[in-house]
Amino acid sequence: MTTFTDQARAALLASHSLALLTSAEKNRALLAMADALAERSADILEANGDDVERARGENMTSSLLDRLTLTGERIAAMAEGLRELAGLADPVGEIVRGWVTADDLHIEEVRTPIGVIGIIYEARPNVTADAAGICFKAGNAALLRGSSSAVSSNRAIVKALRHGLAAADLPAECVDAVALVEGDREVTTEMMQARGLVDLLIPRGGAGLIEAVVRGSQVPVIETGTGNCHLYVDAAADLDLASEIIINAKTSRPSVCNALETLLVDAAVAELYVPRIVQRLIDAGVTVHGDDASRRLDSRIVEARADEFDAEYLSLDLALSIVEGIDAAIAHIRRHSSGHSETIVTNDLAHARRFTSAVDAAAVLVNASSRFVDGGCFGFGAEIGISTQKLHARGPMGLREMTTTKYIVQGTGQIRI
Repeated sequence: MTTFTDQARAALLASHSLALLTSAEKNRALLAMADALAERSADILEANGDDVERARGENMTSSLLDRLTLTGERIAAMAEGLRELAGLADPVGEIVRGWVTADDLHIEEVRTPIGVIGIIYEARPNVTADAAGICFKAGNAALLRGSSSAVSSNRAIVKALRHGLAAADLPAECVDAVALVEGDREVTTEMMQARGLVDLLIPRGGAGLIEAVVRGSQVPVIETGTGNCHLYVDAAADLDLASEIIINAKTSRPSVCNALETLLVDAAVAELYVPRIVQRLIDAGVTVHGDDASRRLDSRIVEARADEFDAEYLSLDLALSIVEGIDAAIAHIRRHSSGHSETIVTNDLAHARRFTSAVDAAAVLVNASSRFVDGGCFGFGAEIGISTQKLHARGPMGLREMTTTKYIVQGTGQIRI
């Protein structure tokens, strides 16, 4: 029986070989992996059907069920994501900066792979292909720990990816650059304690999973946070524009982390605007949960508990609060933000600058939907997650964020005196 330690050691050996691959070799492998996904689409859909049927029997929430479900279009998008990665510039070997010292030493800071990256994620089988592809292009091996709810889907996807790697005419050990980690919760603990075998852990999922990994890991962690995303309608906003952005940010895909969860409306326009936007939201199937001030303006708003302003609904629900100006909006966001994506809608340039300077989040938007906070929309190709922490990586994590740097020092025999 293959143990996690066996997989981690194999991944480590694979990472040594990946570090020596050329960009052309990695791109050829990514295209082969994409072709294998497309060719095995029927097998992946069949496996996913088993997962979805089991999840329905266990009364999985609609938001998680949406994340779990694959379609032919979603599999095609996964394959296209790998092809797009093949077309992106390879960050490995990129010179970040270079200089010559007074001792005539030539120093370059160069991007280099991290090594072995463990991804722990919930109910999103598309992450399996995205994470594997990004890690591979950046020269890293990926140990993929998906949730038990998606185990059949993940097995089928990883089988296809490894088939593609095997067909790409690389060193044999490179196949182990993509591995699915299975087992009970003890295996997750092993991953978190595998210092020396695993270089980095990235948790993707709910707040409970992320908190458990951050607190329990002996391996460095990049924290991908939950998305309690706010939108503030300023007194100087174009209200029609605000409505279109709000509806898109809330309803285009409510189960994802960059969906709008809390709407703040300036008191100066609230009496005019709240009934208008509540009607639009109700027409779109959204339940609005509001504070006392908002409920006085529209009886269709249901009472919001205090803790709902810290919530990530991941559903067609939205919290609403009336605020007394931009500083009150910023203060509300500071109290409740998860640090993901925060938006202002305004035609006042000074207010836009104040908001973007004062709000501390991975992404701050002006007059645009938070749904754009995504690796693909940013031009990174597929993303491995959205980091809400401040060290190493912040925001959508693409290829460059999956590298570190090292210094290459060229001398001609210099010694230090």
